[in-house]
Amino acid sequence: MSATPSPLRYPGGKAAIQDMISAIIRSNGLVGGHYAEPYAGGGGLALSLLFKQYIHEIHLNDLDRSVWSFWHSILNNTEQFIDKIMVTSVTIEEWHKQREIQNNKDSYNDFELGFSSFFLNRTNRSGIILKAGVIGGLEQKSKYSLDCRFNKKGLIDRIKRVEKYKHRIHLYNMDAIEFMKDVDVNMPKKAMFCIDPPYFDKGSLLYTNFYNAEDHKVVSETIIKLKHPWLLTYDNAPEINRLYKNCNRYTYPLNYSAAIKRVGTELLVTKSDISIPDDLGITKVLNREVLIVEGESVQ
Repeated sequence: MSATPSPLRYPGGKAAIQDMISAIIRSNGLVGGHYAEPYAGGGGLALSLLFKQYIHEIHLNDLDRSVWSFWHSILNNTEQFIDKIMVTSVTIEEWHKQREIQNNKDSYNDFELGFSSFFLNRTNRSGIILKAGVIGGLEQKSKYSLDCRFNKKGLIDRIKRVEKYKHRIHLYNMDAIEFMKDVDVNMPKKAMFCIDPPYFDKGSLLYTNFYNAEDHKVVSETIIKLKHPWLLTYDNAPEINRLYKNCNRYTYPLNYSAAIKRVGTELLVTKSDISIPDDLGITKVLNREVLIVEGESVQ
């Protein structure tokens, strides 16, 4: 799997499962349709599918204004954004300046906030904009410096590629539940959702907007009622298995890069009429089984 086409690094990013999702798109006759993500984040998976022509148009939503402002800026002020990258020095002094923008975001316009999000995403550990420190530490005594993920030419090339597809990218800054309800009504028949909510475990450590247990429950009630086909990816937590115990569930391995570098097991949940190819190497969770997840039983 090649590197993500997104200019952003993102905790829990799903570009690595593009092969699995594209196979599901093909097997369900959804090639060339619309594709919606309520939690866009880094957008790596959506962009991969768009660039490879599996889908024709993407609907990207993120409630976090810091994330939305980045996407809005590179789609609508592309040259200005590229110029800003070129003239900005990647230094600790600049890092403090950009962090101050995030800490007082209401005082800055969308372009300023969007660039700040981009700068911190590329210079912070694991791409976490606010809840992580700078790569290499404030003293910059590590073998890795804060600019090690800030290849200006490569990032500009990614932004230019996104800009070429902007007429096929629809951007939203809505609550995820309201977005799903609205887009479910307005997308054409050949369309699908790929939903990647904040993790149940450790979500508060990774995301600015994270959910408590009741939030996850309310989201599940909305997802289950969607008319369009949907796929849902989550951390394989017992509580999430309980919420979706009557849906088709599968487990698959995924490399984690935020906070802990390890291979873990993620959960894939699908609408009942979604066909899953047999050769994906994922494991179906039988609805009548007792599933043992991290030492807990889920009926």
